[in-house]
This record gives sequence, structure tokens and C-alpha cells, in this order.
Amino acid sequence: MNAYSLNRRAVLKKIVTATGVIAIGNSWQSAISGNKRKYRISVCDWSISKQSEVSALALAKTLGLDGVQVSLGTVQNNMHLREKAVRKAYLQAASANGVDISSLAIGELNNVPYKSEPETEEWVDLSIDVANAMGCGVVLLAFFGKGDINGDEAGIREVVRRLKKVAPKAEKKDVVLGIESWLSADQLLAIIEEVGSTHVQVYYDVANATEMGYDIYGEMRQLGTRYICEVHAKENGALLGKGKIDFPSVRNTLDEIGYEGWVVLEGGVPAGMGVEEAYPANVSYIRSVFS
Repeated sequence: MNAYSLNRRAVLKKIVTATGVIAIGNSWQSAISGNKRKYRISVCDWSISKQSEVSALALAKTLGLDGVQVSLGTVQNNMHLREKAVRKAYLQAASANGVDISSLAIGELNNVPYKSEPETEEWVDLSIDVANAMGCGVVLLAFFGKGDINGDEAGIREVVRRLKKVAPKAEKKDVVLGIESWLSADQLLAIIEEVGSTHVQVYYDVANATEMGYDIYGEMRQLGTRYICEVHAKENGALLGKGKIDFPSVRNTLDEIGYEGWVVLEGGVPAGMGVEEAYPANVSYIRSVFS
């Protein structure tokens, strides 16, 4: 054994004493791999002009995506995923095209607010059963437009009351209700703490938070995987990667907090450009960053 080997052995012995063999192994592995993971990439059905259409699954395959965030439905189709035959059609299309239903969304809450309208309590309650039946674990609850609760204390109180009521069912079915809104991380945490359920979390949209002037990287670290159920990779009025959002930094932050969920594409269609032109570019860019 030469002097180099003896010195190396002595150094390793000191490190092992201080931190343990497992820690060393993890540190070396992280240094080699960069602690990077491959993310599954999905898209909102409305962002590819296929809201509440089964054909969204086939288009997702054509675009090279792993999944689709599917709308529960609209007022016009009476939240059609509540119907067993409709769910069967979606599941068959997912299987035939080799893509998954990443999550559900109730975008109609932007027009028929959860904070005030009685029928929306039934929508959210039944969405839990639908998500469970379709094998996905997240339902996005939207709070924009008429449903905005930013600065609406009475609306927030009613949302908290309703979430407290439905949360036990979400826990039993293991389906997370994700709040997507204009609220800051601090405001969202206050709501979640008051509801007191592990299955009410934050649906984090990097573009919405950026529009509000929030520090998206700080917020994602603050919320962590305990509170972020899913993430929208979104840009308003520009292709993904051509606007305000620094997606490599988003990816690094998600790596840092240990996020392992879906990255769901939204928006990303500039004025004057169609989905058929914008989305191949969006998918290619996000794949280059997140895969």
C-alpha cells in the first residue's frame, strides 16, 4: 500500500466518523448525477383547445406528452365526467394512446364561484369520486375571474368552511384538492392551516405568481412538497421559454425541494399563433429543460 492509499484511507476514516458512510455515498451520488430527475410532462386540455373533449388524449400523444389534465366538465355538459360512460371513454382513450390522466380541473369555478354558489359544493364533492375512479390523485380548484378570493375575506371564510366539510372525504379517497389562485404562499398557508387537512394543498402556477410579483423560487421553497400538489409550467402571451419565466431555475428549484409530481403545460400561445404551431415548440422546450 503506497503513501497515497494510506492518506486517502485516513481521510475517508475521518469523513466516515464525522458524517457516516451513507451520507458519503449520497453526497458522491448527488455530485455525479447532479441530483436531477426526469419529470412527467402533461398539458391542460383547454390549452390545446380540447376542453372536455376525449380527443385531447390523442393530441397529447401526437405532441409527445405523457398525460393530460382533464376538465371535470362545464355547465353546458353538466360536469360530464360524473357520468360513468364518459369516464370509460376517457380511460379507454388514455390506454389506447399510451398517455395518463395526470389530474382533473374544475375551471368552471372561475365563472361559477366556489365561494358563493351552492352547486359548486356538489361539483367539488363529486370530483373526488371521479378522480378516484380515474386513477388520478389531484383536483385543481380554480379561483380566478368571478371566483377570485384575493382580498375577499368573506369569500375566503366560506371557502374554508366548504373545504373543511369536504376534506375528510378527500382524505378517505386519497385525492388532493389543489387551490390555484392569485394568493401568495403566506395567504395560502393560512387557509390550509385553518382547514387542517393534509389533502388541501396548493396548485402552484409559476406565471400567476410572477404576474402578482411574488418570488416564485422562494415560494416554492417555502411551500415545498408538503404543500405543492402539482405545478403549471405556464407563460402568458409567449411561447414557453420566450417570456418572463426562467424555467431552468424553476426546474432547479423543484429538484431542490424534491418535487416528484407532474409538470403541466398551460398557456404558451402568443397572439396570432395557433395551438398547432405553438404546442410542438412548447413541448420541445419543456422537454429540453425537464427531461
